[in-house]
Amino acid sequence: MTVGQNSYLCNSKKERLLKNTDNEIIGAISDLLAQNSSPIVVVPHSNPDGDAIGSAYGLAVVLKNAGHEVKIISPNDYPGFLSWLNGDIEIFNYQKMRKTSVNYLERCGIMFCVDFNDINRTDEMESAIASFGGTKIMVDHHPYPTAFCHYTVSEPEYSSSAELVYDFVVSLGLEQFLNHEAAEALYTGIMTDTGSFSHNTSRPNLYKVLSALMAYGIDTESIHGRVYHNFSVDRLRLMGYSLLEKMVVLPEYRTGYISLSRDELKKYNFVPGDTEGFVNIPLSINQIVFSALFIEKDGYVKVSLRSKGNFPANAFSSEHFNGGGHLNAAGGEIKLSLQETLERFTQLLPDYLHLLNNAD
Repeated sequence: MTVGQNSYLCNSKKERLLKNTDNEIIGAISDLLAQNSSPIVVVPHSNPDGDAIGSAYGLAVVLKNAGHEVKIISPNDYPGFLSWLNGDIEIFNYQKMRKTSVNYLERCGIMFCVDFNDINRTDEMESAIASFGGTKIMVDHHPYPTAFCHYTVSEPEYSSSAELVYDFVVSLGLEQFLNHEAAEALYTGIMTDTGSFSHNTSRPNLYKVLSALMAYGIDTESIHGRVYHNFSVDRLRLMGYSLLEKMVVLPEYRTGYISLSRDELKKYNFVPGDTEGFVNIPLSINQIVFSALFIEKDGYVKVSLRSKGNFPANAFSSEHFNGGGHLNAAGGEIKLSLQETLERFTQLLPDYLHLLNNAD
């Protein structure tokens, strides 16, 4: 299929969907796609979750249906419970397929950076993105984007990048290229980033998007089962161990946390995705409004934070763990030992007691 100019008609006559993105940017991206004859690459962040893979895959399917050659390059492996998203779009693992990935990047004219707004979220792939010779386009819902792309589509009000990708596609006039496969991927991204629709779900636009995706005949119960009922025995045993042995509850600070060392992960045959959702568990305890998950890596500790109400998990992460995110969902990392990280975390809590006590 040949991509023609008429395939990209900017959605200027319809209501403006993207609050923070000027029509001029949408028009420029539309023109760029119409004129592009080179392959396109879509890149999610490192250790991609459901929203990263779902939004990347959904966008890639639309671009392929519009006549482009397109592939996804993930900085590293993604969870096995998302492996069913592997239809017509090929996903390269940069960490394991570096030569193949680099060769493809050299051919590409456009790179979409999806579900991340800082190049350091791509770890080993950071230099390849920085030196990319084509046009880079960010499509992301996290606040405070950094300027590493030529065009930035940043909409922090959205529940997920997958919800944003749907409106982005519509704004570009590419709605006709959405199909069942793209709808499944985008629904998966929304479902996982909202914790099965338990948070960041107060905007009416979310339900408009969900309704539009369901109109493609997707089986939402099947998608839920493939994501949440598709874990290994080792993962369940790791969860049980985390609850029994590693969960610490600090009621005086309305906080709970779980920490896991590299040896503990190895004992339970950890694979990417096995700790998905663990950070949310302490929040199910009465009166707990702030939770954390600490995962020991090689030379640093990965930190995931969740909160209820108006407690700013993103500010806490930005100020103390070199990270960021949304008000109630954030992450970061720190180059300390696991024990030092836990000591630092607990020492910080008294300074936030007034916010924790008023977080409801």
